[in-house]
Order: sequence, then C-alpha cells, then structure tokens
Amino acid sequence: MHESMGSPPRPALPGVDIRDMRYGDVPGVVCTPSQPRGTVLYFHGGGYRMGSMALSTAFAARLAIATGARVVAADYRLAPEHPFPAAPHDAAQVYERLLAGSGVPPVVLGDSAGGGLGAALAVACARSGVPVPSGLVLLSAWLDLRCTAGSYRSRAATDQLFSHEAARQAADQYLQGHPADDPLASPLLGDLSGFPPTLLCASTDEILLDDSVAFASALARAGVPTSASYVPGVPHAWPSVFLDLPASARALDVITRFARPLLAKEPS
Repeated sequence: MHESMGSPPRPALPGVDIRDMRYGDVPGVVCTPSQPRGTVLYFHGGGYRMGSMALSTAFAARLAIATGARVVAADYRLAPEHPFPAAPHDAAQVYERLLAGSGVPPVVLGDSAGGGLGAALAVACARSGVPVPSGLVLLSAWLDLRCTAGSYRSRAATDQLFSHEAARQAADQYLQGHPADDPLASPLLGDLSGFPPTLLCASTDEILLDDSVAFASALARAGVPTSASYVPGVPHAWPSVFLDLPASARALDVITRFARPLLAKEPS
C-alpha cells in the first residue's frame, strides 16, 4: 500500500468509519462502511479556491453508506496560493496511489470545480495510458473555464449560488495566465474517446447547465456510455451541498444505481 497510516478514527456516523489519511503529499478523509465494495474518489467543489475535505465529510459519509463503497475525499491544493496545475497534480497523486494499492481503478465523483477536476483526471489518464476511472460522476460540473456558455446569461436570475462574475474571477485566480482552453483545465475541449461510463447531474436553473449538456453530447459523440439527469428547481451542486433536500436523496439514489455496477470488490 502507498497510503500512509491513518490517524486514530474519528467518532463514526452510524454505519461508517471516518478517519484522516494521506496519499503521498495529499491529505484526505476516508469514509468506510462495513464490508466496503470498491472505492469512490471524491473531489469537492468551490471554484478551485474554496472548500475542504472537512466540509465535504458529511456528503462523503452519506455516499459511502448509499453505495457501499469506501469514499476518499481528497484535499487538493487551492488557488490563488496554488494555481493550475497544482489541483490536477494532487488529484493524480491520490488516484495513482489508490490504483496501486488495489489494482482496481476507483469510481471518480466531483461536484462543481471538483467535477471539472475529475473529468480532467480522466483526460490525463487517457492521454498517458494510465487506466481510466471505472466510472465518472459529475455533479453540476464546471467543465469549461472559458466561461462563455449561454447559460451564464440565461440562468443568471435563477442561480443563487454561482454567477458569471464569480466564475471568471475563480478561473483567473486558478489559471493565472495559463490558457483556459487547455483540456486539463477545460476537459470539455479534450479528447473524450477513452472516457469511462459517465453520469452527469445538473440543475436546469444553474449557470453551469450548458457545461453538462455540452459534455454529455460530446461523450455521446465519442461513443462513451453516458447518463444525464437534469433537475428543475434545485440549487447548484444540490446533492452535496444541501444534503437534506428530498431532491438530494433522489440524486443519491441515481448516483448509487449508476455506481454500484462499476464498483469492483478490491483485494483485502
């Protein structure tokens, strides 16, 4: 195993053990249900400049219980102190250690910027010949940092959590002059032909709607098995941010039905 020894376990939520781990230089939180089957690697959102594994633990624990998988929430470095490509490097480091430890690619899940990071990881794997994730789940994913999609304008009045101005500021702080059309920053622009089965979930009221719609279309054109769920009347990244909404419970069911067939039982 390439993982470091974990810290003493935190008080576990019913049905899941929660503890801190390190994967090389990258800290993370691991949520493990009883008799786990497979691994989900989770990247939180926050525009590449906010968020943390601590804030993501409640969702990661619920995801572990629902899917029956061990969920690793990675605490990748954030801008502006750590601009691109720090986040993709951290994502790759955790992914490579999980893959080396079990020999089985994890399912990768991310919300908002974390969804973009998960998709960028899949682009990097396909480019380099590393096994791609077993599956990819993208929740309200930010997939094009050029920030030119029509939904930035058409959904400006209905998205209460994210705005075009905030997206442009976050992209500037993250890229710091690096071209936004690099597929490792904007995976919508990458070669998606080697992608794994992918599930996209987005609100029809959010400014990133067009990112998900365009990505689903690009995956389908590339011959990738693709599922999409577009839900009206819910906020950006609702499944991971607003845990107690009925719509979040329904989204977790959709995620579980997609992910469970892809989660291979890892060697003990």
